[in-house]
Amino acid sequence: MILWCVCLVAMSAEGLERQTRSYLSNNVPQIQQHGGNFEVRDVDEEAGTATVAIGGACSGCGIAPMTMKAIERRLPESVEGLEDVEVVRASGPRAAVMPSKTDEMEDMDEYEDYSPPF
Repeated sequence: MILWCVCLVAMSAEGLERQTRSYLSNNVPQIQQHGGNFEVRDVDEEAGTATVAIGGACSGCGIAPMTMKAIERRLPESVEGLEDVEVVRASGPRAAVMPSKTDEMEDMDEYEDYSPPF
């Protein structure tokens, strides 16, 4: 009986991760179309949280902070059971070759109300 419960939780977290990945693939195709990529790094089913990393061309893109904030807002609205999302920039081989220009942009007021078309 205990094994069944553990499997159910694992399958449920897998489902939440799959739903998160599906949402990003289907609703934010601009990431991949523009040379970026995303990775669902962590999903905590019990807490209803997820961490998503974006990289590739996103690391040097001027609208990356806006895209990150939009994903953080919209994913919980679109994926049942997901309460909070953190979007981070990827590092290592998934990061862009160009340096990131987005650090100072994350704090700019102009990006607070940005609503991308996804």
